Amino acid sequence: IILFPQIKLPPMMEIITAEQLMEYLGDYILDAKPKEISEIQRLNYEQNMSDAMAILHKLQTGLDVNVKFTGVRVFEYTPECIVFDLLDIPLYHGWLVDPQVADIVKAVGNCSYNQLVEKIISCKQSDNSELVSEGFVAEQFLNNTATQLTYHGLCELTSAVQEGELCVFFRNNHFSTMTKYKGQLYLLVTDQGFLTEEKVVWESLHNVDGDGNFCDSEFHLRPPSDPETVYRGQQDQIDQDYLMALSLQQEQQNQEINWEQIPEGISDLELAKKLQEEEDRRASQYYQEQEQAAAQVQVQAAASPASGRQSGSNERKRKEPREREKEKEKNSCVLL
Repeated sequence: IILFPQIKLPPMMEIITAEQLMEYLGDYILDAKPKEISEIQRLNYEQNMSDAMAILHKLQTGLDVNVKFTGVRVFEYTPECIVFDLLDIPLYHGWLVDPQVADIVKAVGNCSYNQLVEKIISCKQSDNSELVSEGFVAEQFLNNTATQLTYHGLCELTSAVQEGELCVFFRNNHFSTMTKYKGQLYLLVTDQGFLTEEKVVWESLHNVDGDGNFCDSEFHLRPPSDPETVYRGQQDQIDQDYLMALSLQQEQQNQEINWEQIPEGISDLELAKKLQEEEDRRASQYYQEQEQAAAQVQVQAAASPASGRQSGSNERKRKEPREREKEKEKNSCVLL
């Protein structure tokens, strides 16, 4: 939806596959290469383009970005972030530390999420009581902001996003299309529970608990016609998010393309073919793994009471990515 003005799809096309979409995005990145730039800028851009192309296939399952708690546009700079830069898509988050709370500001500092988790572990093992205390404060911050959105972050988001701007909002391993209408933030509704709710398009983002108001395409209030159906669909979406988180973990273990083995002077067409072949291989492997994991979830759900499954789904939604990894190791079972 954000790139529709730049990416032209064939007339009358109502359905597009993930492979086709990746091809259009790759072509757009290649075509967007600046023409009149210096040699150093050209080399830098080509390196960024190569890094982005190498992880472009991950868009089919989800990208892993690492937030920092100091600003709504501040992320650890990774190839995943390069994709957003090359596509000229603003990326935001709202997981910020309130600058008025001095002890949390000191404990978190300029750490990214991953760095903060490592710092907490290190502080807990320290013999220095001050470091232990600092680690405890940082851990409490993560626990108290498990929704990955703070009221300070929400205020900063409302101020930073421009009226009518289309952008991407990152929260709980999800990327959502976000816009601002008459000073209010809205997220595009994509949960499966709303498939039959044709007039429900946007959900307002006005608190940290995710209890927003549903609106149509004109931002008029439009409550769901069948709340129970929507709720069940949302639970199914949580299960799919669980499978996606598993896929992301496995994807990180896959071998990336070895760019050093690609011959020099290779044409854009040949490079695109190689990338497409690798993308098809990864996509095929991902779908096979997803089907196997889905079958396992269904077996576990059938063996558990309905109320227990619902509770587990909600719990999974609240857990952070690293908490999922720890639980996986603890229980020795297969774990957006």
